[in-house]
Amino acid sequence: MDGVIVLDKPAGWTSHDAVAKVRRATRASKVGHLGTLDPMATGVLPLVIGKATRLAQFFSTDRKAYQATVRFGYATTTYDREGDPTSEPAAIALDRRQLESWLDRYRGPIEQVPPPVSAKKIGGVRAYQLARQDQPVALPPVAVTIHRLDLLALREAEAEADLFVECSTGTYIRSIAHDLGRDAGCGAHLTALRRTASGPFTLAQAVTMDRLIALASAGDLPEVLVPAADLLPNVPAHEVDELGALQIRQGRDFRVSPFRVAPGVRLVKAVDRTGELVAVGEAVLPHLFHPIVVF
Repeated sequence: MDGVIVLDKPAGWTSHDAVAKVRRATRASKVGHLGTLDPMATGVLPLVIGKATRLAQFFSTDRKAYQATVRFGYATTTYDREGDPTSEPAAIALDRRQLESWLDRYRGPIEQVPPPVSAKKIGGVRAYQLARQDQPVALPPVAVTIHRLDLLALREAEAEADLFVECSTGTYIRSIAHDLGRDAGCGAHLTALRRTASGPFTLAQAVTMDRLIALASAGDLPEVLVPAADLLPNVPAHEVDELGALQIRQGRDFRVSPFRVAPGVRLVKAVDRTGELVAVGEAVLPHLFHPIVVF
């Protein structure tokens, strides 16, 4: 049980809730998540199991993809449907061409102000803790990249727009909704959010909690486990024999063939002849790698 399970997180759960429930279902000693999801959000939540938690550091810059619904007419304190309205609802006639021009402002590298109700810290205190105490929250803008921002549907009668967003880690879709409402002059907030991808993990791999519990009861969890050796698909693999695996696990550097691993590669996965991950090595010299994560 060393690998990743991609959970289709339901609405209402925090990422911490998901970790606790999966730990109980799988009886794994270690479970962690690769990027949080707001309680309102659903969809892809990759959970690292067992020794694979050691690989979490390599997923910190992965792109994320979402489908989101934005409701125009008023903003909320949390920038989503779970917050309190900050103004009376206002009528707006949404125009596709105008909305596209607003969306264009948020495509590419941008400086984004996180929501006041977020996990960002101010003086060592989470912003949401200050917001709940009615204390002022002033967060500085953060550099993020919106790789894609597509208008999927526009429902003029409901003043709602469905968006597809592909973005860098650290992007708040709630902030995009809030900023669009500011552009429209009437406020807006997020009413639905579903993550469709997190790095290499997609909805096609995701499993519901009910199915996960059923598979665990039947002893069939390997059906939905992405093995540790299959993680980090962009990192080349180097096969080692039994003695080599033993030496690597003892911290010894290992050489790779220049014909199998391209020059300049920073990381290599050492795998044994059964396909199990032995270690992730970092280059110290051309074609010489030092194990930095050992299994």
